[in-house]
Order: sequence, then C-alpha cells, then structure tokens
Amino acid sequence: MATKGPRTADCTPAEGRSRLQQAEAFVMAADLVLSDDTDTATPGVGAALAVLAGIAASDAACCAKLRKRARGQDHGEALRLLGTVVPHGEVMAKDLGRLLAAKDESHYGVTLVDRAKARRLVGYARRLIGRAGEVLAG
Repeated sequence: MATKGPRTADCTPAEGRSRLQQAEAFVMAADLVLSDDTDTATPGVGAALAVLAGIAASDAACCAKLRKRARGQDHGEALRLLGTVVPHGEVMAKDLGRLLAAKDESHYGVTLVDRAKARRLVGYARRLIGRAGEVLAG
C-alpha cells in the first residue's frame, strides 16, 4: 500500500490575510471569555479559542510565504510546514506546538483548563499572530 504524503491545500496571501483576521478575532473572543472570573468553565473556552487562533495564524503565515497550508490531521506536519516559513518559522512552530499540545484538553477534555493555563495559551497565540503579521507585511 502506498503511503500518502502530507495533506496541504493551496492558498493565497489574500487568504492568509483573512486567516490572520480570524486569528485576531479568536484572541479577542478569548480575552472576552477570560474576563469573566466567576465562571469556572470559561477558561477552557478561552483555551480552545487560543488554539483556534494559533491554527489560523499558522495558516496565515504559510499562505503568505508558501502558498499552501496544512490540511491533515497530523499536527506534526503543520509544525514542519510552519517551521519552513522565513522569517520566524521555527519560533512560530514552537508556539503552535504549545497550543496544539493543549488542543485535546481544551476542545474535548472533561477536566477543566485552569485560568492561568488559558491565559498562557492566549499569550502564545498572541505572539504567533504578531509574528504571522510580520510575515504577511514582509
């Protein structure tokens, strides 16, 4: 049986700009959700939004520089692809890796993500968005 190569989808810098706007909206929503200190479920929602923001920012950078983005279930492939973006690919991939490591817990977990972890994840997403913005502007 032949093995499949990495799953990617072609994209344009214009689509990258759109994905960056989505990433920014996800982070804004995460900040709003995390501003409610009374609800114990909201940190998990904020964390989930941070993960989505990081994925969108990764897509933005990849579309801008590589004209393709990862589309498969293999998160390792997304990290490898993002790592090839110049500039900032390796550091963006590190932040995306931190976010993806929390994906199952924040999206599907039955345990609650604590507020401190959710805020850290938002920080990683925000840093990734900033660097993706530099890639798009470059």
